[in-house]
Amino acid sequence: MEYELDKMIDDTIPRIIELIEEKKYVKARELLLEFSEVDIAEILEEIMEVLGVEKTIIMFRTLPKDVNVEVFSYLDSDEQVAIINSITDKEIHYIIDELPFDDMIDVLEELPANIVDKILEKATKEERKQINSFLHYPEYSAGTLMTPEYISLHKDMTVEQALAHIKKEGMDSETVYTCYVKDTGRTLLGIVSLRTLVVSENDVMVRDIMRTDYVCANVHADQEEVSNLFKKYGFLAIPVVDNEHRLVGIITVDDILDIIEEEITEDFQKMAGVAASTEEYLDMSVWKHVRNRFPWLLFLMFSLMVTGLIINQFEDLLSKAIVLVAYLPLLMGTGGNSGSQSATLVIRSMAVGDIELKDSVKVLWKEVRVSFLIGFSLSVLNFAKILLIDGESPFIALTVCGSMLIIITMAKTIGGMLPLLAKKLKIDPALMASPMIASLTDMVSVVTYFFLASLILGI
Repeated sequence: MEYELDKMIDDTIPRIIELIEEKKYVKARELLLEFSEVDIAEILEEIMEVLGVEKTIIMFRTLPKDVNVEVFSYLDSDEQVAIINSITDKEIHYIIDELPFDDMIDVLEELPANIVDKILEKATKEERKQINSFLHYPEYSAGTLMTPEYISLHKDMTVEQALAHIKKEGMDSETVYTCYVKDTGRTLLGIVSLRTLVVSENDVMVRDIMRTDYVCANVHADQEEVSNLFKKYGFLAIPVVDNEHRLVGIITVDDILDIIEEEITEDFQKMAGVAASTEEYLDMSVWKHVRNRFPWLLFLMFSLMVTGLIINQFEDLLSKAIVLVAYLPLLMGTGGNSGSQSATLVIRSMAVGDIELKDSVKVLWKEVRVSFLIGFSLSVLNFAKILLIDGESPFIALTVCGSMLIIITMAKTIGGMLPLLAKKLKIDPALMASPMIASLTDMVSVVTYFFLASLILGI
């Protein structure tokens, strides 16, 4: 079904573009309105890329007001800014007023300061205060994700009063499935679900049915911590409180899905040795791509230089047993792959909350056992290959395979422990992934191999 819809959109876009170029805007509008707001936003982004901002604005203005507000909320930030810069102040205020509060804050954060000032000038005193408080929360904190549009109840309400209040305020709230119970000082006392209210007797007091064992996030908590709460508990919404435990807003699951995607993208970038960026690949300039990738490659190049210096120290050994050189790539590659395996698994487990710092000893013990069994198995296979196929002496086979066992054990142990060490030092564990691990294990492989060769071959 999804494939059919995507194909329909792809087939429709050229037709809409053709109609716009022929100035048949009404027909183009009719085609657009056959799709949902999410799909219309995707189509408008394609139109803007092909025809530019001016003609996209014409189509945007032809949409019904309630539709274009929804469409606007689904556009990427670049397209939102382009539209805001091209429409009138009146149109801007209408969109801002109609957007859900959390979406409005996201838009305002992307807008130039002079336009934000214009919007704040027309807002009421209470709205200005609310907007400013949200805009001044630290970047990537729970405060920048939350919305103040929630259902709050008083503990002394009856169920009947609570349901009447929900009917009155529900249309302006982000969600009605969970209601938040506060005292007169805005302190969060508990939560109560709509289901509980509906099945309870009308004269029951809210304080008697509310749950006090709720999960909440501090307004200054990092967005990654908040996303972990959603993943752990599977909530639709989480209350956000300040340092005095006063309820200041809620974060809903639709907002956190975007953050989870951002965090995963950032981790992938760091694991590949690329500076984190929220920009799309094709939107980034060549120079920005260079700037994001060059520092890590430079650092890794220097680490490989160190490996080269280590090899130079064993020049005499290599000249007497040149065959050792043939097996060096095998050992370095196997060590790097082994370390990367462990690092990737541990980083992923840490990201989803399966592993904590307190589990370091368990991780170490498991990686030592796993690495020994893998190292021993690969060493036995290589021992037979070096003797029977390569035709080398048992001492060469023992040198290579003994080194392989030690290298794999050390590489997997390093790969498993470095992400935990990084977290202990308040560094993103994703940095301790493939490029970093490969560089470290290369050094370990070279030193181990040549040291063991010196002992076994007596050179």
